[in-house]
Amino acid sequence: MVEKYERTAVQRIVQRVSRVKHMRLVAITGPRQVGKTTIAHQVRQHLIQSCIPCWYLPMDRLGSSRSDWITLQNIASDLQISPQPTEQTLVSIWEKARKASLMSEHGLVLFLDEIQTVPRWSNIVKGLWDADKVDGYPLRVVILGSAAWRMLIGRNESLAGRFDAVPVTHWSFDEMKQVFRLTLDEYIFFGGYPGPFSDQWHPGISLSEWKNYVASSIMTPIIDRDIMGHKRIDKPGLMSQIIDIAPSYSGQIISLNKLLGILQDKGNVTSIADYLNLLSDAGILATMYGYSSTPHKMKSTPPKINVLNSALMTYMCGYTLQEAKNDQSFWGRIVESAVGAHLYNSKEISTRICYWRDKNGDNEVDYVVARGPHLLGIEVKSGEIRSLHGCIAFKERFPHAKTTVVGPNGIPLDVFLSGTADDWIDQLCT
Repeated sequence: MVEKYERTAVQRIVQRVSRVKHMRLVAITGPRQVGKTTIAHQVRQHLIQSCIPCWYLPMDRLGSSRSDWITLQNIASDLQISPQPTEQTLVSIWEKARKASLMSEHGLVLFLDEIQTVPRWSNIVKGLWDADKVDGYPLRVVILGSAAWRMLIGRNESLAGRFDAVPVTHWSFDEMKQVFRLTLDEYIFFGGYPGPFSDQWHPGISLSEWKNYVASSIMTPIIDRDIMGHKRIDKPGLMSQIIDIAPSYSGQIISLNKLLGILQDKGNVTSIADYLNLLSDAGILATMYGYSSTPHKMKSTPPKINVLNSALMTYMCGYTLQEAKNDQSFWGRIVESAVGAHLYNSKEISTRICYWRDKNGDNEVDYVVARGPHLLGIEVKSGEIRSLHGCIAFKERFPHAKTTVVGPNGIPLDVFLSGTADDWIDQLCT
């Protein structure tokens, strides 16, 4: 069923690459195991049905059964296939795709999967694409890779003007419920990774299988291939400790100095901030800062750590789902983290997700959604509401703001998770 289900990114990509004169590359971006390759194959099927020629090439498996054999037969005469594709491999594929694009009135769409396996791929692609624009080839190129986008290109390398990035985020509650029939509590505990699940979810996979999947298919590749493979890590021991410890602090505000004191390896606040940014790039967690009407002051506040998929918080907790629910404090942090992840994953680019705490630290609001003049404070409650001092203090500080409660006696959690961050801004603030 998961192969038949189409995420919203599919039609967005189809509309872009169907146009012969689409003048920018398309990059399917997002963290590991959220279905980027599946989306590419679904787009390809739509294009083929519209008689638009497509080549799909997994750059790390050019000689495998998953490659497009028709494509390989077209280019095999002078293409050197090796376990590690070279820069010349990429150039040869591109040049043949150029020629093939001239043979069809619809041009040609070239999918390059696992692009990060090609050395210096981004420089090569930029050069080839710039030449294509000058020469007017009707070639459209879609690239994707296992690592998240900022891991692939680096924070300081600009590809502006050449790429249309189509972000693919972690699966939402509505998607996991629709495709795999997960209940709300199951989604909160098992998170939004589709890989471990199937149409036979109930009575379900074993807990150990799910944990092994998260560890071996997500965390290990992110650490070994994405972070260590793409970035220079001066203190790998410190990085490993942060990866192990940070998700357990999800939903909590913690100063970098305090986090430094918890870690055993020597380091400094700057290193920790850099490594937290890498985990954000990899789609593991976000660091949210205290809201201020003066934006430059926000970075001076201690960050709130929030996993971007609750599975990253629960797979090492040692609890079953029922045991996690019985631990009210732990379950409350999972629920809060799931709400924070949903807000962050579903927000538009101009929308900020923060928290708020007053100067004395006596009152705080779990999340603040800010977009232009609109401001929404959100308190997350997994049990009985005992006080709303945080919301009251937030309204006193920002009279134009709106506030809401997610949970019992507020917006039901399943209802809240069915709307995006911007949906709630539109509904409650405009």
